[in-house]
Amino acid sequence: MNRSRLSLPLAVLVCSLAPLVYAQQARPEVHRYTTEANILYRTEGELTDYMRERCRLDVYYPTGTSGFATVVWFHGGGLTNGERFVPDGLKERGIAVVAAGYRLSPRAKSPAYVEDAAAAFAWAFGHIGKYGGATNRIFVSGHSTGGYLASMVGLDKRWLAAHGLDANCIAGIIPFSGQAITHFTIRHERGIGAKQPVVDDMAPLYHVRKDASPLLLITGDRELELLGRYEENAYMWRMMKEAGHPNTQIHELRGFDHGRMPGPAYPLLLRFIESTAR
Repeated sequence: MNRSRLSLPLAVLVCSLAPLVYAQQARPEVHRYTTEANILYRTEGELTDYMRERCRLDVYYPTGTSGFATVVWFHGGGLTNGERFVPDGLKERGIAVVAAGYRLSPRAKSPAYVEDAAAAFAWAFGHIGKYGGATNRIFVSGHSTGGYLASMVGLDKRWLAAHGLDANCIAGIIPFSGQAITHFTIRHERGIGAKQPVVDDMAPLYHVRKDASPLLLITGDRELELLGRYEENAYMWRMMKEAGHPNTQIHELRGFDHGRMPGPAYPLLLRFIESTAR
C-alpha cells in the first residue's frame, strides 16, 4: 500500500543509519562539493527591488562528476518568513541541492509564491546541466510551506507551463509536512479563518491526477503535527490512489512533531530518489 507509520525507535534508527547507507549507495566515490550562491533566478519582464532581493538561489553540487540527481528545496515559514538554506541532511549525499528563496506575504500576495517556486525550478532545469546534473533527475521538495510549494509546482501544470515546461519533467515530488488544502496564509489574505478548510485551485488536492510525477508524502506524528496536517496528506494519498496514480507513498513519522520531522525524513527522500532513478 506504500503507507507506513514509523515508530520513534525505528525512525531514530533510520535517521542514524542513513548517512552510512546512503554514503554507500549514492556516493560510490568521494567528491568535493562547492556552492554557487545568490543567483538571481528571475530575469524575465520587469523585476521589482523586492523580487531582486528574494528571487535568488544557491546551488550546492558535487564536483568532478556528472549525471547526479538534484533536489530543488523550498524553505518553510508560513509564506511570511524564512530564508533559503541547504539542509544538512542532504549534504554530501551524491546529489545537488538548489535552495531557493521566494517572495513573502504581506509584501507579496498569492499566487506570487508559487510563480517564484516555478521560476526557480525552471532555472534549475535550464542550468543544472552546466554543473553536471541530469535534467531528468530533478526533484522538488521542501518543509511545511516549502512542501506546499513543491506540491503546487509538481501537480498544477500551469505554473511550469508558463516557462515552457511540462510539470511531468519533475522526477519526483517530496513534500515534508506540506499543506494539501489551500495554504492558511492564502486563506488569511482572503479573510478566511485558519480553521476553515478550503480546497480550490490553490490547493494541491485540487490537482490530483493519474499522470503526475512520483509522489512521496511525509508528515510528523498525527498527534504532534500542526492541525490537520497528517489528515490532509492522508487524504491526498488516498485520492491519488483513487485517481490511478501508480507511485504515491505516505510516511507518518511517529513521535516527531512538525519541527523535528525533517531529520528522519531526509533518508526517506534519498531512498526515494534512488528508487525512482531513470
